[in-house]
Amino acid sequence: MYEQTRFARIRHALEQAAVAPGWRGHAFEFAMFGFKQGWACLFGGLMLALLLGTHLFYPATAPLHRYDFLTLCALVIQIGMIVLRLETWREVAVIAIFHIVGTVMELFKTAAGSWIYPESSLLHIGPVPLFSGFMYAAVGSYIARVWRIFDFRFTAYPPRWTSFALAAAIYINFFAHHWLPDIRIALFVIIALLFGRCHIWFRPLHRHRAMPLLLGWLLVALFIWFAENIGTFANAWTYPDQASGWHMVSPMKMGAWYLLMIVSFVLVSLVSPIRPPETEPRPSSAPARQSSPEN
Repeated sequence: MYEQTRFARIRHALEQAAVAPGWRGHAFEFAMFGFKQGWACLFGGLMLALLLGTHLFYPATAPLHRYDFLTLCALVIQIGMIVLRLETWREVAVIAIFHIVGTVMELFKTAAGSWIYPESSLLHIGPVPLFSGFMYAAVGSYIARVWRIFDFRFTAYPPRWTSFALAAAIYINFFAHHWLPDIRIALFVIIALLFGRCHIWFRPLHRHRAMPLLLGWLLVALFIWFAENIGTFANAWTYPDQASGWHMVSPMKMGAWYLLMIVSFVLVSLVSPIRPPETEPRPSSAPARQSSPEN
């Protein structure tokens, strides 16, 4: 039996709909794609709304620092998603790993001067406010939820150990390039060699659709870059070249986000299956199978 949440009931009812062929069916499938994506982005969307809302409206004289308010709000959102069964416990475990991985990177990068948190806080580790870990968790939450909501399948996925080794090399390079040569160009070449033939299959409605996995990662990195522009505009963090005033984050940062996306994807793959596509694709007019308890 599928999970008894409002979203699951609505999604289950919509997925059971028999859609007529033609443009109406394609429009309905596209709407379902947007609906599912929006739901998968819930944690990140709420965090961005909090960043922007507090930047515009949070009282300067409030007894609680804005950063601390953001940390408490993020904690409430996370607890709410667990209580309402919007995330599985396996996903919560991965998100906890994202907190640790992200906080370690934040501590190093702020010490190296890559970016700063310009406001005061009580809930922090060194110069890093605790809400920053939730921003990394938002990425993990999105990937974990979109993976099961769209029933991801893969063709030509490389051996699992190669993806783990690649993710480790990417993460180490985020630190090591401050002293050693930056090997990200070599990493991009390895990514192309390993995943160039890989396709991700996702199910917006009744039928699985496919796209190159490299393209999927690029699209998510692009949206994270958009979110980063909102975050820096909201003064949640700033880069050194924004000290004299806000301007858009360089599009070159998308390369870093692309690499971080792969690390995030591999972390989620620890608890999410790498499955091949169904042998027989479901006809577009056939109802979807009933969701599992974790869907």
